[in-house]
Amino acid sequence: MDMSVIQRLSNAIRTQRVERAFGIDALCRVLETYLPDKQVAEVRRAAEFATSVHEGQHRTSGEPYVYHPLAVARTLAEMRLDHTTLIAAILHDVIEDTGVSKESLALEFGADVAELVDGVSKVTRVEGRTRAEQQAESFRKLLLAMTKDLRVILIKLADRLHNMRTLAHVAPEKRHRIARETLEIYAPIAQRLGIYSMRTELEDLAFAALYPKRYAVLQQAVSAQLGDAKKVIREVEQRLSVALREEGIGAGVVGRQKNIYSIYQKMRRKKLKLLKVMDLLGFRVIVSKVDDCYRALGVVHHVYKPVPQQFDDYIANPKSNGYQSLHTACIGPGGHKIEVQIRTRDMHHVAESGIAAHWQYKQGARDGAGAPQARAHEWVAGLFNDFGGASPMDFIEHVKIDLFPDEVYVFTPKGEIRRLPKGATPVDFAYAVHSELGDHCVAARVDGVLEPLNTVLHNGQTVEIITARHARPNAAWLNFVKTAKARSAIRNYLRQQHEDEAVRLGRRLLEIALRELSIPSSVLKDEQRLAPVLAAHHFTDVEELYAAIGSGQRLAALVARQFLPKEQTDAPQGKPAPLAIEGTEGLALDYARCCHPLPGDDIRGHVSVGRGIVVHRIECKHAKGRPQDWVPLAWSEKVQGDFLAEVRIKAHNKRGLLARITTEISNAESSIENVQMPDRAGGEIVEMRFVITVKNRIHLARVLRRLRRIEWIERVWRA
Repeated sequence: MDMSVIQRLSNAIRTQRVERAFGIDALCRVLETYLPDKQVAEVRRAAEFATSVHEGQHRTSGEPYVYHPLAVARTLAEMRLDHTTLIAAILHDVIEDTGVSKESLALEFGADVAELVDGVSKVTRVEGRTRAEQQAESFRKLLLAMTKDLRVILIKLADRLHNMRTLAHVAPEKRHRIARETLEIYAPIAQRLGIYSMRTELEDLAFAALYPKRYAVLQQAVSAQLGDAKKVIREVEQRLSVALREEGIGAGVVGRQKNIYSIYQKMRRKKLKLLKVMDLLGFRVIVSKVDDCYRALGVVHHVYKPVPQQFDDYIANPKSNGYQSLHTACIGPGGHKIEVQIRTRDMHHVAESGIAAHWQYKQGARDGAGAPQARAHEWVAGLFNDFGGASPMDFIEHVKIDLFPDEVYVFTPKGEIRRLPKGATPVDFAYAVHSELGDHCVAARVDGVLEPLNTVLHNGQTVEIITARHARPNAAWLNFVKTAKARSAIRNYLRQQHEDEAVRLGRRLLEIALRELSIPSSVLKDEQRLAPVLAAHHFTDVEELYAAIGSGQRLAALVARQFLPKEQTDAPQGKPAPLAIEGTEGLALDYARCCHPLPGDDIRGHVSVGRGIVVHRIECKHAKGRPQDWVPLAWSEKVQGDFLAEVRIKAHNKRGLLARITTEISNAESSIENVQMPDRAGGEIVEMRFVITVKNRIHLARVLRRLRRIEWIERVWRA
């Protein structure tokens, strides 16, 4: 038989199988269990519409394309979502992949459906943007739509779940990209929104696609370690059920094997071998009311010995996604460590469905189901308040940082609870309270004890921030802050500081260049003479011009010549006066690390894009080249601050040598920034390199004199 015929037969059989599982009839059978007939009929009409507009389109597996949106709707139907969400799920690709417009969709199925479909649709392709930028912009559009209606993200997560289930038919490169994106963004979002069932399946599917060998080996090893896991699960379920019933607690007990990806993550995070990961089995005890949760906890600890310090009360302190449960770990049958989660039925619905529970309970009286939705709205709105103005790529990075599943709960001095990601510091806490508090913090009291700002916070601590009016964010904070809000605020301040310093430096450079051409600096306030210069450089105001000169994007000398009358532009010019360096120019000035210039050295500067003026000593080998490429510099009489200097030492390799050297440097009121030493087994004579801070050449000379007094040192010199 011809292979093409075999392929067509295979596709037809697969299509029939999919039709039985995910066709419109199968979907409607699920809907009839909880939706009225009129709404089921509307969903069926949407499916017929989707079948029509997707006619002729096929997935990479060979199936008719319409089975994908029907499968997405089936996932949401199993979560008992409302009929508007289901219609939008069925139509979620029609704007993007067919000729149907948002307006015509609104006329046919209503404005709510059209808004949901538009929210899920990717942005229109823009020329000049990379794939990553395009995806980042589409993701920002998705989250923006979430601020209006959270059902958008439920459709997107169900869409991603079905794509992950059918990922085997996709080319390897695309498969890995989709799987990585799922692990980095969509599974954490499902976690943040409290949709446990989706999160675990997304993680395992993505892990299997990215690392198929690791997944297979780990799955086999877990099965081997647990042996007959079903037997162990049945035994624990039975013992706990009987014990709870004897205490008069009506409860359901359900056991499961933990998902492979969470086991893998625990092994990596704690650097454990599989044999050391004991809690491979998890159990849920579902009771009627909150009081029964704590009573059930006592029963569980009576039946199975609890593991010390492994208890968490998420009922009293719910997670930010609304999740509530008691968590405890016990030693189960055969010495297996088991995790037990105890919660009410309502808590269980929220834990499994997260924000979807809001629509499940929309018609009922369970008001608590709306709490996850309110928290999700607060989270998404917060993202746009803090990072809405960032570029698409920066925005998506901020979102990744913000998607922390692990949290700590700390208190303000007034007793208010603040949720922070695990590993957060007082700086994160300060920015979580208020941006102004973060900008001016200098220290913190943690439980009444003065602690440095990089201290890692733990559950239950009370944090008090100490501020100073003149304090400002420090770039070093970026090395330890954990929250996206703190990171963004610090970067914004440093960026603004750099721009302000660039403006000041650029103005000084331009005024010097104008003076050398005998042009009064008043031309910078003359709109008639300034306007053509700004237009030539595509700037709207003189501040932008100063910033461009100060950051090295424009040369002051060339800009200054544009203020000359045309007949004078070729006239020879005199030697320019040097720019006075005061040492307080900050980010607008950079001191070359190849020669470490100090006040008192003869210096010159090179304009570098993004670094402003880079200052070199004139004798530096990197300070050569055409004079027109360099800016004349001199030290101001008001110069201040600490400068780096490199000192080389050749000495006899004696015990206590390094201690003597560091003591002399410290006694000379200098500090050591860096030390490089060879292997001490290298011989009698060693050479060492120190980078130290000094005020000027005179201060450096004083340091060198003190070092030459050490009897073991043969030679000391400035590099």
